[in-house]
Amino acid sequence: MKSGHKQIAVLALLFSVVAGTAAWSASKNLDDRQRALHALNRLTWGPRPGDVDRVLAMGVDKWIDQQLRPDKIDNSALDARLSSLRTLNMSTKEIVTEFPPQQLIRAAANGKMSLPKDPAERAIYEAQIERMDAKKNGNNDAAAQAADQGDEASMTDAQKAERRQARQFANAKFDDIMSLPSDKRMAAILAMNSEERREFAQGLRPEDRLKLAESVSPQEREQLMALRSPEQVVVTELQQGKILRAAYSERQLEEVMTDFWFNHFNIFINKGPDRYLTTAYERDVIRPHSMGKFKDLLVATAKSPAMLWYLDNWDSVGPDSQFALYGPERLQRAGRYARRPQAQQRIEKAKQQMPKGLNENYARELMELHTLGVDGGYTQKDVTEVAKVFTGWTIKEPRRGGGYEFDERRHEPGPKFVLGKTIKNNGEKEGMQVLEMLAKNPATAHFICKKLAIRFVADDPPQALVDNMAKTYLKTDGDITEVLRTLFHSKEFWAPDTYRDKVKTPLEFVVSSVRATGTDVTNALPLVQQLNKMGMPLYQQQPPTGYSMKADAWVNSAALLNRMNFALALASGKMLGSTFNVQNILPTQFTSPQQAVTGFENALLAGDVSKQTHDTILKQMEDPQLTGAALNRLDRPVRANVIAGLILGSPEFQRR
Repeated sequence: MKSGHKQIAVLALLFSVVAGTAAWSASKNLDDRQRALHALNRLTWGPRPGDVDRVLAMGVDKWIDQQLRPDKIDNSALDARLSSLRTLNMSTKEIVTEFPPQQLIRAAANGKMSLPKDPAERAIYEAQIERMDAKKNGNNDAAAQAADQGDEASMTDAQKAERRQARQFANAKFDDIMSLPSDKRMAAILAMNSEERREFAQGLRPEDRLKLAESVSPQEREQLMALRSPEQVVVTELQQGKILRAAYSERQLEEVMTDFWFNHFNIFINKGPDRYLTTAYERDVIRPHSMGKFKDLLVATAKSPAMLWYLDNWDSVGPDSQFALYGPERLQRAGRYARRPQAQQRIEKAKQQMPKGLNENYARELMELHTLGVDGGYTQKDVTEVAKVFTGWTIKEPRRGGGYEFDERRHEPGPKFVLGKTIKNNGEKEGMQVLEMLAKNPATAHFICKKLAIRFVADDPPQALVDNMAKTYLKTDGDITEVLRTLFHSKEFWAPDTYRDKVKTPLEFVVSSVRATGTDVTNALPLVQQLNKMGMPLYQQQPPTGYSMKADAWVNSAALLNRMNFALALASGKMLGSTFNVQNILPTQFTSPQQAVTGFENALLAGDVSKQTHDTILKQMEDPQLTGAALNRLDRPVRANVIAGLILGSPEFQRR
């Protein structure tokens, strides 16, 4: 290991030791500047250069009130940044059509539908059909994935040889393509035959794939990714959109709340059709209701195809429903024609239509995670009864982008008994009654308010604060904005010991680094990949609990070392798709390392740095590999960038 890298690694480990210690000593009250910084750290994804002064000029309370009314804030600059991510504004059916899932690829491969005439769209189908054929021949993508990950031990000699050949072909083609004007590069790829495109896609090194994507237009970037995986285009554009919204939206509190509620009503994007359903789920279900009435948000999530699929309620059938009673008869009828042509297809179709029974997944999570909480006073009997209530809440053609529908044939008839109350037989309205009952329950008020207090105040929030927020919740019929207003005007929120006391999640760290440094992100995919390394792949938390907001889930030596490596890469301008300019942080030149370090500490951390962190960073400046001959000259960006990177990786910057 090079000495500079060794020192940086040691520094990161040192930071992991001191990460549990706050950098400043709490006084009796926060001063005005600290109040502004505290509000920015909690209500936004992190302050940008100049934000503290802007909030002070407006007044902290007035700024908070503005953030509580996001519809009044102009966000056109963000819209321009998102315009290249076309799937973000598509309906689910449009996404399915333009970026076909496997079932449409299979239909084209089997001759049940014709290939598109458009060359780019046709190439996508051809590439996927080639991949399907390769799998049928026993040459699946495992070899390609193993090679991408450096895992050649799991590859056969033949696979290794094929991989080397693909690498050689791809490297040569990559050089040829990159020598062309940028507007000619995608055309050169489409000019290849399907086998050449497959070999090119499999052999291209990940770093070259990023460079190529960076060099073409946004729509061509979509096409390039779709040649490898149409579904992945949808996923990565949603992930990039999340980072860009968090980094550049002027409606910062709305984005914080959208993230909060997505975690609260978590779904897993890699579960079947949810790859295509998640875009609309966040856009049309979560974000529009993030600051409204909790009951409306609860109903919207209950009817969302994404949630219905994730927790399997779309397939839940009442034991005494028409669908359950007549399912066996349908199979029996199909069996009567066993000797006729296509009889087996008839039988298989009947088997697929056989009811799978009552599914309790949604009912359980609805009460345990969405409303009452694990100690909310419900029983297993309540779970079963609520599951019966929601039978018939399903999806029309889920794999083709269909929406919510209520199927009376699947619904369990008769009365149900939930939390000691009788729910009369009333079809779809039974579910609406239960959702309203749960939304108004005092246990729900306390459960929701405690989670909000954990997000905005402390990992173990004061009970008095939670109680006060819950009173507002019950008084206002679950008005989220009013609950937040109570929170932000509480003495507990402004208590000195809450200042810089919350540890950032990886997403908060990455986005706050971008915002604090004024970094211009034109391609957020490399940032998405950094989050994968940090253990927080976006939309990919499989359990329904969502990602943790507490420090103990994220503070360990390996995690902090990953953060340090990211910070140094960002500040060194090595993060593809992101333009870092140290002058955005601090344009002033200094005459000594001491002045330089102090200046960047003030700019990035408002001076809230421990002596140990300050001395450690200053000691790094003695390393000639980091400073070179630029001890007194910040017009040589290497040294200034290193200072910025070390401060971004410091334990103090890990806190908000």
